[in-house]
Amino acid sequence: MRLVFLGPPGAGKGTMAGRVATLFAISHISTGEIFRSNIQSGTALGRQVAELIQKGKLVPDELTIELVRLRLAEPDVSDGYILDGFPRTIAQAEALETISRPGTVVNFVVDDETTVRRLVGRRVHPASGRTYHVAFDPPKVTGKDDVTGEDLVQRPDDREESIRERLLVYRNQTAPLVAHYRDLGRLVNLDGSPAPDEVFESLRGLLSSVRD
Repeated sequence: MRLVFLGPPGAGKGTMAGRVATLFAISHISTGEIFRSNIQSGTALGRQVAELIQKGKLVPDELTIELVRLRLAEPDVSDGYILDGFPRTIAQAEALETISRPGTVVNFVVDDETTVRRLVGRRVHPASGRTYHVAFDPPKVTGKDDVTGEDLVQRPDDREESIRERLLVYRNQTAPLVAHYRDLGRLVNLDGSPAPDEVFESLRGLLSSVRD
């Protein structure tokens, strides 16, 4: 089972990917996880990513594609994967076809106001990437990571002004992937606005017949 999850920021892709990965015993792969792993391991590609991020620059397609190619070659991916956050552009989608052709592409449909409401309450443990929400999924102790007790932070791009800018970028850059995968006959839309358990049940039903 080789899946791609598309959708705007705050659509719940990461949450659903984690649950689906457990259900089907496949790997959940996010670009954020790939970047963090390479940066923490001090790989040559990771050093390039860290330098770009520190300068506030976007990681170019070529570097992102190479990192994904290396990740998809690892043994734990042999039984399948869920790609979350990749591809983001048509160029990345075309490159993915040559690396590991995905089967079903799930497009999480969520309106902008729901996205804003979800993201402004998100809090993150920087070292691990664990995420919480002040209203929907709060930590056991306010402002503290459940595992380490370290401080949680609100990322700068989870502030309302930044969220609305990210949504514009998504519409302009990533949304064309919806049409791309629809034309390939691999796209299925899923309403991502209900509560997580309801979304998961819909997703499980949708994926129950997926074989590639």
